[in-house]
Amino acid sequence: MNLDRLTAADVMSRVLVAVGPEESPLIAWEIMRRGGVHHLPVIDDRLRLHGVLTREQVAANWSGGPAVQSAGQVSHLLAGRACPHVSPSTPVPVIAAAMVDHGVDVLPVIGRSETLEGLVTATDVLRAVAGRPGPAPTHTDIATGLFRLEPIVPPRRDDPPAAT
Repeated sequence: MNLDRLTAADVMSRVLVAVGPEESPLIAWEIMRRGGVHHLPVIDDRLRLHGVLTREQVAANWSGGPAVQSAGQVSHLLAGRACPHVSPSTPVPVIAAAMVDHGVDVLPVIGRSETLEGLVTATDVLRAVAGRPGPAPTHTDIATGLFRLEPIVPPRRDDPPAAT
């Protein structure tokens, strides 16, 4: 297929793992680590995009231990950051140019209803250039809140033993 005819809808990842803006950086990091993803869309209940969190952003803002990271919210990591995006009909060469212009390796795809429909990553663009765009699913599947991690505090020495 001609590269100029390929659009975001043809190459985007539609099966996404996302988090809500109130989620903690600790949970976001663990979801990215366990899911093997580098980009985590932050969306609200109506699938409205707040931004795309990267592993680098979480790592650059990491301070303190797990207790500190579980008390924060990912929305604070996105505050003041622009989130360039494209529409499903945006041609792949325009997507590549936008990635270069904005210095990003991911662009969210926002549909007519102003909701997140997918992500185009630099890998998706490279696959298209190589003539190997991935198969396009017929639906979008965005999953949030797949699991929760709760910090476990060891008992103090003077606490009674837990009943079994």
